[in-house]
Amino acid sequence: MCAPRPEKGSIVSDLTLTRRRIRAGLYEGILTTKARLKGEPVVELHLPDSSLGEVTLAPAAEAKKTWDVRARIPSLSINEGIQTYILKDGASGATLDTFAVVTGEPLDDDLRTEFALLRAELDMLKRAFRAHVNETGK
Repeated sequence: MCAPRPEKGSIVSDLTLTRRRIRAGLYEGILTTKARLKGEPVVELHLPDSSLGEVTLAPAAEAKKTWDVRARIPSLSINEGIQTYILKDGASGATLDTFAVVTGEPLDDDLRTEFALLRAELDMLKRAFRAHVNETGK
């Protein structure tokens, strides 16, 4: 539930967004900063190729410089396949958080399938290596 680590050469924000949950098409998180801000920060929801608008912020009761974040995931943006949503700092453009929504038919190249195949190959290599060591070690 940590904010993503900035990549080398990427824009860095003074804001930290921590996801609480995604439920019923609503992203919820907590936004914090240690920096001095003039007014309330702006957070935007994006797909890689388009903006989906601003996100709702409300001052959090528990601490200063903290906001409750709510972003409605537009139903029109949910399509077959994998949709990657990006929450950005409206001032700097830095990525604060990302999440993906997967819909439609199961993907043939699903990572779980790939991991299962890799495990099977690794087990086969281990058996072959052990057999080789037993044959050459005696």
